[in-house]
Amino acid sequence: MDVVTKQLCTQSYQVVLYARALHPELFDLRSRKVVHHGRYELESWLMPGNHVLRFELGDTCASELVIDREDNLPSTGVVSAFPCAGEKDFEHSFETGKVKYLSTVQTETLSENLYLSTYREMKDHIRENESQTFSWESEAGPNLSVLDVQAMHTEVHIQAYHLVAQGGFVLRTASIFEHQAN
Repeated sequence: MDVVTKQLCTQSYQVVLYARALHPELFDLRSRKVVHHGRYELESWLMPGNHVLRFELGDTCASELVIDREDNLPSTGVVSAFPCAGEKDFEHSFETGKVKYLSTVQTETLSENLYLSTYREMKDHIRENESQTFSWESEAGPNLSVLDVQAMHTEVHIQAYHLVAQGGFVLRTASIFEHQAN
């Protein structure tokens, strides 16, 4: 894969944080999971190379969208949006003061051999952790999206992995929604 294609794949990904729920009809939804834990609910959606997380606690609703396009995205309720290229950290406290969101994003472009090795490692990881997953084939090879959720009393941790064969692109995000214990 040439350098231009690798850069296009990397540069198109972004994280968008919303202070509201998103509607599934806007996305090519392939897997859905809901986790109820204590006072909060986390809903996760997987799409080819993308995901949405919706966190709800009382009157606070937050959604994380990780997506590889910029067009036709909802603009209402956007708190922040930033590109996924390289390494990024982001933190936001919602107005109610009851919910805090933290996210770390890391991207890599790998050679074909390293990409396929990473893909095989992630398939093993899925079997060991019973991860939420969606895989698909493209002309460039096997692709994979994975979500791992760890629900705790006052926070939920979500690790996401998106492996896109075109360009050997790997995107890792680690997100946390935390709230006060009262």
